[in-house]
Amino acid sequence: MKLKGIRVPHKKNTAHAAPVRISVPKTVRIPMSMHIGKPAKPVVKRGDRVLVGQLIAEADGFISAPVHSGVSGKVLKIDEMMTAMGFKVPVVEIETDGLQEVAETVKPPDVHDLDSFIAAVRESGDVGLGGAGFPTFVKLSVKDLSKLEAVVINGAECEPYITSDTRTMIDRAEDIFGGIELLRKYLKVKRFIIGIENNKPEAIEKMRFLAERTDGVEVCALPSVYPQGGEKVLVYNTFGKMIPKGGLPLDVGVIVINVTTLAFISKYIETGMPLVEKCITVDGSAVKEPKNVIVPVGTAISDVLESVGGCKSEPAKVLYGGPMMGIAVPDLSAPILKNTNAIVAMDEKEAAPPKVTPCINCGACLNDCPLRLDPRAISRAYKKNEPEDLKNLCVDLCMECGCCSFVCPAKRHLVQTNKLAKAVLREYAAKQKAEKEGAK
Repeated sequence: MKLKGIRVPHKKNTAHAAPVRISVPKTVRIPMSMHIGKPAKPVVKRGDRVLVGQLIAEADGFISAPVHSGVSGKVLKIDEMMTAMGFKVPVVEIETDGLQEVAETVKPPDVHDLDSFIAAVRESGDVGLGGAGFPTFVKLSVKDLSKLEAVVINGAECEPYITSDTRTMIDRAEDIFGGIELLRKYLKVKRFIIGIENNKPEAIEKMRFLAERTDGVEVCALPSVYPQGGEKVLVYNTFGKMIPKGGLPLDVGVIVINVTTLAFISKYIETGMPLVEKCITVDGSAVKEPKNVIVPVGTAISDVLESVGGCKSEPAKVLYGGPMMGIAVPDLSAPILKNTNAIVAMDEKEAAPPKVTPCINCGACLNDCPLRLDPRAISRAYKKNEPEDLKNLCVDLCMECGCCSFVCPAKRHLVQTNKLAKAVLREYAAKQKAEKEGAK
């Protein structure tokens, strides 16, 4: 039995649009926090000239990632910016010179064993390119390789509109399989499972063509059911094991890596060019010419929209990512991040929130939750501020996929309530921990 989900409109309008590289913008604003963990620490100052691929911020802690420039030019200032998540982070603003001169430090890394491979991935600045933004080298730092049975490669791309991973599988298939060989060599893993939704026939065909010529690689065509790309869902539907509560994929013998992440690692080991640009999908009802484009990290969304012909109507809402799990940006000056896979610009009609009505206890949210959580009960416990009930209802397992809100006939803001409930549970857990430590 496969984990359940919901049917959402695909809207894969750009699936056949090979990515095009946009002109270098006049300025870029590169945040120091584009990943889970501690922000990077700038190593440049105002007035410095920087080159493509040059280190501009070093990792500041174990769970952190270095940041490099995707343009050549002059550092205008080091400032602060408000992220779409409401946090202030340092940002390096660079005035580009249009020359795109490459730094001398850009050269293939010396990789000869597992330690040097992990070090190279860390130095590349790579973070999970499927959206989560977890530093990749941490994920690959497996202490006991004997526990690793397989690598699940995420090519599901189940969100509406987004096709950047699809284009990676079609246009950069050899890079993906180059990444597979690197993991096979250094992690000693023998089994690789590529999970792809069956609404991507061209990508499936390309992956199967190469898989048939590569030992230990299988392609799993999955039903086009959202959220097929969710880590717990993907592992269960491809590998047949359920990740335990509070656990990691490695607890069931796998690691999960995105197809674009894998392709990048392969290319970095070959060329030494760090993560300085992204292929992103630009689509939505307000976009004049939906496309896949390659842009330097730090490019303003306004410049990206202009590069695809602008908008045919004033955007009422613009998202990092897709309409199910995407995050609304505060304004169009917001920059493209390392883990940005799409910009979706919605017109007023598409962005208008539906009218909310009282719950009718139909159970649709419970029936269609991939993890069988009960959003109705969670909502009641949250309103009554009952953290123990929230704990027993396992709200911390919620992946915030939005299935509950999507299927709710009353259009209640269930996923938002789940997010707030998780915050209540975190505060409760922190208070309990402090009280326990104080009693010692």
